[in-house]
Amino acid sequence: MKVSLCTITFRHHLVSLEDLAVWAGANGFQGIELWGAHARNMAHDPARDAAWLAGYGLSVPMVSDYLPLDGDAEALRHKTLDLCRLAQRWRARKIRTFAGGTGSAETPPERRAFIAERLRMICALAAGHGLSVLVETHPNTLADTLAATRALIRAVDHPALKVNFDVLHVWEGGDDPVAAHAALRPHIGHYHLKNVRSRADLGVFEPANVYAAAGRRDGMVPLFDGTVDYRAFLAELAGDPDAEASLEWFGDDCYGVLRRDRRTLAETAVAATARPRRHAGMRH
Repeated sequence: MKVSLCTITFRHHLVSLEDLAVWAGANGFQGIELWGAHARNMAHDPARDAAWLAGYGLSVPMVSDYLPLDGDAEALRHKTLDLCRLAQRWRARKIRTFAGGTGSAETPPERRAFIAERLRMICALAAGHGLSVLVETHPNTLADTLAATRALIRAVDHPALKVNFDVLHVWEGGDDPVAAHAALRPHIGHYHLKNVRSRADLGVFEPANVYAAAGRRDGMVPLFDGTVDYRAFLAELAGDPDAEASLEWFGDDCYGVLRRDRRTLAETAVAATARPRRHAGMRH
């Protein structure tokens, strides 16, 4: 499995991409997932691109952004094309967005059809640039449960549509990550890996809290310290060298947590082939 760090981890830090690249390469990461805001802010710097990053032994697997599916169709088209150009600059093969802003159970059929049509439109644009569009499994979207995600895939019906499989949010939606992974595997293009202390702490990942510089971080825990059993889930990826994942850390002590999680991921990958598979739910 190829593992990246996310520049969104450092959204409130004064740190350069060069510093991150040096650190990532020294700590076993193969890539850097670029937050869309960061990619746009570097768009006019000719010295920063995929070739430059390759000099550090790193690549950009995905540019993660928030395409305005609700807005004017022409504005959506322009923003999608801009994101595609940014992805091509970094030789990323994937762009990430979300499937609307309301949960599947609260979204009427006509609204679901509208979101599906908009996603089909941006998939066509991305495919023209050799890219995939990844919708993230996430609460308050049309990919908030396994059933909803499968229905969305059927509704969009475009080969460029893939899934960014956020393991924690799949579990948050009430599905077993291992079973959901088996059902969605042909459509999965990337994995986001993070964990939480308990179900009662899931509110720490609400966008208003995550993006606030003074937001709550208590309850965000290292990957192998939380309620979702990642050792069991990662056994499902054992032996898949093409799988691509990002450690999505939003809490404090960024370098310390990422270093430890990356090291434990590597150790777990070595041991996973010898471990029997078991249920990837809550720890008991």
